[in-house]
Amino acid sequence: MTIYDIAKEAGVAASTVSRVINNKPGIKAETRERIQELLKKYNFTPDVAARGLVMQSSKIIGILMQDIRVVHHIDSAYLIEQDMTKHGYCCITMSTGKTDEKRAEYIKILEERRVEGAILVGSMFAAEKVAKSIQEHLSNIPIVIVNGYLDLPNVYGVMADEMGGVQECTELMISRGKKKLAFVNDADTPSNRKKIEGFKKAMKAAGWTEEDLWIYQTVESSMEGGFEAAKQVLQEHPDVQGLVYSIDLTAVGGIRALKELGVDVPGQISVTGVDNSVYGEISAPQLTTLDNRLVELSGAASEILLAAMSGKMCDHKRIYPAKIIEREST
Repeated sequence: MTIYDIAKEAGVAASTVSRVINNKPGIKAETRERIQELLKKYNFTPDVAARGLVMQSSKIIGILMQDIRVVHHIDSAYLIEQDMTKHGYCCITMSTGKTDEKRAEYIKILEERRVEGAILVGSMFAAEKVAKSIQEHLSNIPIVIVNGYLDLPNVYGVMADEMGGVQECTELMISRGKKKLAFVNDADTPSNRKKIEGFKKAMKAAGWTEEDLWIYQTVESSMEGGFEAAKQVLQEHPDVQGLVYSIDLTAVGGIRALKELGVDVPGQISVTGVDNSVYGEISAPQLTTLDNRLVELSGAASEILLAAMSGKMCDHKRIYPAKIIEREST
């Protein structure tokens, strides 16, 4: 059943049916009602692609993330997609992989899909090659980065203050007598660099010099990576009193390593993570973590994108305070 079949049975022009479908004015009430009854009778579904060609609107939003398997990022994408669907948009979600080159390539793919807006999930998108690709391929549509920012006219950023938050996590341990601390980083991202700076600030305020700080890098962003990093820290610094992890997933691996080595958590060594993810809730002991405001950031990203696509003025950068969720590991 096409729009022309509906028009023929209703005794009107196809343009009249189109106006009813798009809720346009200028149609007599009885004509509108007759057409609506036929649309319902035949379960008529408009051809969105065809309508987009006519209205020059794809109603498609692109959502990019590094790896769709990362729980924290896919949770954000889910919240964004739910918001966008309520406003009549269809979302395409894609994993870009770990390199800036691949992330830049996916910006071009979004151009090919004629998206009306895009949301990039994760600070790793705040990269020079991504910025260049946006300028070349998507300079005329609004883009929002969740937990990152690029200084471009059409780009907006919503971020959590992870630097301040990690500083507070570190200060919490120090206030409880845990002064010999190590930071365990899972990946080199703009977000994690800020976390390291927060750790450094707290440790320097406690009397440490930057040269003496214990900062470690996991082999991979996984529980196993966190597990091996904890063993390495203990081997090199058996007097360590606390581990500050850059993400919950690796922190949970660290707790498992400490338990296998017979170390009491938090009696001997305290552990904190970042993300306020499900991993921290199901670990034993439960993980103290930094809540980097996933729900608020995702909601703000949707709100800003919708407003920008409507031509409204928006703040290009929003920063939300992070907060500590204290559990059993401290």
